[in-house]
Amino acid sequence: MKRFGDRRQAGEQLGLRLVERSSEGGLPHPLVLALPRGGVPVAAEVARALDAPLDVLVARKIGVPGRPETGIGAIVGDDPPLFDQRALEMLGLSEDLLARDVAREREELRRRALLYRGNRPPPDVKGRCVIVVDDGLATGATARAALRHLRRLEPALLVLAVPVCAPGAAADMCSDADDVVCLRKPPEFGAVGYWYDDFEQVSDAEVIQILDRQRGSAHRA
Repeated sequence: MKRFGDRRQAGEQLGLRLVERSSEGGLPHPLVLALPRGGVPVAAEVARALDAPLDVLVARKIGVPGRPETGIGAIVGDDPPLFDQRALEMLGLSEDLLARDVAREREELRRRALLYRGNRPPPDVKGRCVIVVDDGLATGATARAALRHLRRLEPALLVLAVPVCAPGAAADMCSDADDVVCLRKPPEFGAVGYWYDDFEQVSDAEVIQILDRQRGSAHRA
């Protein structure tokens, strides 16, 4: 199965798929929300393809102690942490044992939200078609927390869109999203980064630059 060149190329391909869906009347008046940082370059191309506004929804993964890349939970905004209870039991962990990790990630979440959004209020999603975009889906912990946070804000339609995902994670998301759009579901998934030739970490500066550029384009339109 062919890999993506980089996040921008993945976003272009994902945008084309969503334009097809939109042309069928399935995505009225969309709002694209990126999960920073990796989801921002992907989402920028999706927003451009759909001629839709772009913003961010800052979420933070709670990793397994000693294996921070493996998500066992996530937080969004001031919501309580959302944990994979089955994974906690299997690993002999508890929410109390992870309290320090949660506090650290919440501090980082607030830092990033202030950095990316400043004093701008979050977009009003009530009654909107909201498309949540990330660069890939492994365990789904962060995406699930984001979707449940947004669901409480009463969007008309909630879509999760990613270029590549683990087959099991994609299926699991169907209970939290009205639709899941994924271009590739490789049986031998491994990790998100494997499916990109260029998977360099996205910087805060790049996120801010993309958001500023997108807002500038919207103002000129």
